[in-house]
Amino acid sequence: MALTIISMASLRSETQIVPVNSPQASSFTTTVQSSLSAVFPSRIKHSLSSILTKFHAGYFRISLSLGGQALLWKTLIGPTHDKSTLRHVVHMFHPTAFLLLWCFALFILSLLSLLYILRCFFYFKMVKAEFLHHVGVNYLFAPWISWLLLLQSAPFVAPKTTSYLVLWWFFAVPVVALDVKIYGHWFTKGKKFLSTVANPTSQISVIGNLVGAQAAASMGWKECAVCLFSLGMVHYLVLLVTLYQRFSGSDRLPAMLRPVFFLFFAAPSVASLAWESITGAFDTASKMLFFLSLFLFTSLVFRPALFKRSMRRFNVAWWAYSFPLTILALASTEYAEEVKGSIAHILMFLLLSLSVLVSLGLTIFTLLNTRMLLPDNDPISGLYHLPIVSP
Repeated sequence: MALTIISMASLRSETQIVPVNSPQASSFTTTVQSSLSAVFPSRIKHSLSSILTKFHAGYFRISLSLGGQALLWKTLIGPTHDKSTLRHVVHMFHPTAFLLLWCFALFILSLLSLLYILRCFFYFKMVKAEFLHHVGVNYLFAPWISWLLLLQSAPFVAPKTTSYLVLWWFFAVPVVALDVKIYGHWFTKGKKFLSTVANPTSQISVIGNLVGAQAAASMGWKECAVCLFSLGMVHYLVLLVTLYQRFSGSDRLPAMLRPVFFLFFAAPSVASLAWESITGAFDTASKMLFFLSLFLFTSLVFRPALFKRSMRRFNVAWWAYSFPLTILALASTEYAEEVKGSIAHILMFLLLSLSVLVSLGLTIFTLLNTRMLLPDNDPISGLYHLPIVSP
């Protein structure tokens, strides 16, 4: 017992309490703060580096889908001569719902654009590798298409205004510049002939021209709209024939990217809407393009085995389903307003419901699987065979 008391007393005598204001305490605090400042910036830098090296233009599929949904709902709540029950129910929604959707799409697109700008600044070699890849180069159209879709659906910017005109030029010129580069490669460079690089994602370049034509027609620039429409449609016909003939380039896609086959009916759907904007009516030409997209959609729906392997695990490539369905639903809305028949309205209701359900489902899946958005074994990033480097 005595030994225990003596040992406790010795421990107390050896333990010294350091005052808070003493030099020892201040030096300890300084050391901890310097350690934290050294750890956290390095972690943030490492996290940003990991994100930028795994990020690519294919992620703009998300903004394409949201931009298409914003344009779809702006059309549905806008003025119309259609007296159907569905349009009447849609008009009962408060305009704030559409405003929230548009703001959400703007936020996502701004975030993706910021990340890609940082990628261009810190990892320009990776961006160059995307440009030189037969799949990655096509998704370089996606950011500009997304901005054009948001411009058309913007609640604050009206067509035929100076701001609309300036923004249209800012978003449309890069599309034309990419056209000159890519379409020139198709018939001048041996390794990049259309027959060797053609794949379903090549149709994104066509969609870029058609969306630009639609936006130009909405502000009254008919000649510019016809120019972009003809440029897109001529190359679409050549591309469609090439893809139908199944040259080697059309098979150079991994199974995970099979959802991009939905772009087959996205291009004629956008073409029908662009031609309607140019002529001012959903005439016979628009109907023919709409029927073509509807046939291609039906052909893909009845081939679920084509997409079986791509649906085993969530991937950002799933967003490739949403945009084509949204544009097809938008075309069916214009068709139903022109025809005013019960079958047309039933078709519009089915496609509209499918489009909303798919977009909503993908949003929920993405929120629940945020850790899988930037996987280490991303098959899309693997297409470029790029090393992971630090800034």
